[in-house]
Amino acid sequence: MLEIKNLTVSVLNKIILKDFNLIINENEIHALMGLNGSGKSTICKVLMGDPNYKVESGYIYYKGKNLLELDTTYRARMGLYLVNQTPLEIEGVKNSEMLRLALEAQTGKSVNIFEFSKLMNNICEKIKVDKSFIHRGINENMSGGERKKNELMHLWVLEPDLILLDEIDSGVDIDNLNTISESLKEYFDTHSCSFLIITHHTNILKKLNPNYVHIIDNGKIIETGDYSLAETIENNGFNRANKVRKNLNHE
Repeated sequence: MLEIKNLTVSVLNKIILKDFNLIINENEIHALMGLNGSGKSTICKVLMGDPNYKVESGYIYYKGKNLLELDTTYRARMGLYLVNQTPLEIEGVKNSEMLRLALEAQTGKSVNIFEFSKLMNNICEKIKVDKSFIHRGINENMSGGERKKNELMHLWVLEPDLILLDEIDSGVDIDNLNTISESLKEYFDTHSCSFLIITHHTNILKKLNPNYVHIIDNGKIIETGDYSLAETIENNGFNRANKVRKNLNHE
């Protein structure tokens, strides 16, 4: 589905990613962990085509196409979807209006208003938000947890197949995190899709049970394991965990 090979990326002439490599196949969940400033969020920015991030070398192929040759709109239509750490507030643009137009652009067909309304109501029940969200401005006057749920609403309507979750657990209380995790698990179980989860904690990973956990440092993946690697980091921190693993390797 996605192949990133020897990717080097800079911002304002500073190298952020260096020879970064990652392959995500269909129906896989990957988690990316690392210290602040290690390059985690940069991956999402580059995948979505943020012009502030300059690709110096390497390539990205998505569904067999060179992603770097495609604009952001085309990438989204191909099935890429990003939930930002802090979803933007778009004042005056209602969720229902944006999603209906997005669906029409995606399918090339007019949206049946009755079926669309029924779909939106069902999604609100699924993610445990009031149905007034349908007609609210995108993330307008919403708390952190509400914004993340609002992004889930968009996810369920647009049905992408490669979902980038940039710290979706940040600024979210435990009840909302449980709802978000359960909704994502249901989505994964009912769609042919893959997740890339960027996080500092294991709470969301306990629910989603990633196939792979990657540790990024200085712009490249330095270690890959299963969920137990995330637990080691959670319990010991990055520096101590590295020391523990090095000592075990020498024994």
